[in-house]
Order: sequence, then C-alpha cells, then structure tokens
Amino acid sequence: MSFYQKKLSHIQSVCYSNEKQIESIIETRHYIDNNFEKDLNLDFLSEIRFTSKFHLQRLFKRYYGLTPKQYLIDVRIEKSKEKLTNGMTVTETCFAVGFESLGSFSKLFKTKTGQPPSEFQKEQVSRSKIG
Repeated sequence: MSFYQKKLSHIQSVCYSNEKQIESIIETRHYIDNNFEKDLNLDFLSEIRFTSKFHLQRLFKRYYGLTPKQYLIDVRIEKSKEKLTNGMTVTETCFAVGFESLGSFSKLFKTKTGQPPSEFQKEQVSRSKIG
C-alpha cells in the first residue's frame, strides 16, 4: 500500500466510520431536545451537522425509528403536556413549544394523545384536585 493509499484509508475510516455517524445523530437529537421551540427543519439541522439532509434523515430514522421531524413533533407534544398540566393555556402552550398554528397543534395533539389539548388539560386539572 502506498503512502497516499494509507492516508486515504485513514481519512475514510475517520470520516465515514459508524462512530462518527452515531455521534452526529445523537448530537442532532440533543439539539432538537434543547431547541424544540425554535423553527427547526431538515435543511437547518443538516447545515449545523455539515451533512446532506437526505443522509441525516436516513441515519436518524435508522437509529431512532423516526425522522427528525417526527421526533421533533413527539418532543413538542410531550413538552406541551407538561405545560398544559402546569396551567398554561392551550394557545400559550401551542406557541411556547414551537407550533405556528393552533389548528395544527390541536390536530397533532389529538392524533398523538387521543384527545384535544383542552380536554387533556381539564382531565389533568381534575386529577390534581382528586389527589
């Protein structure tokens, strides 16, 4: 093996190893967890990770079973449950967790939890009064 082949082999092992992919995907997930209320999209996430958006999406789905967008929605729904339980209004919650439309928030919330946000909140309030 020539000097250049050795160097090329070393560069490939560093740049394309599974370790780097896993690290990149974990960091992407942490970024979503810590910035869920911001306007995050695949283009932006791929830019901060210096990778193709299609590659990022494929890797993220391979390791987590969800696309970055699906994961972001799940995080936002979980955070909205906390905020609704703590007494924040549905409208305030919608915008606090990063949704831009009350209608899409309500629809996604109902799809994920089985009930509209207002019903979820009423149920949580009644549970806290009983306990």
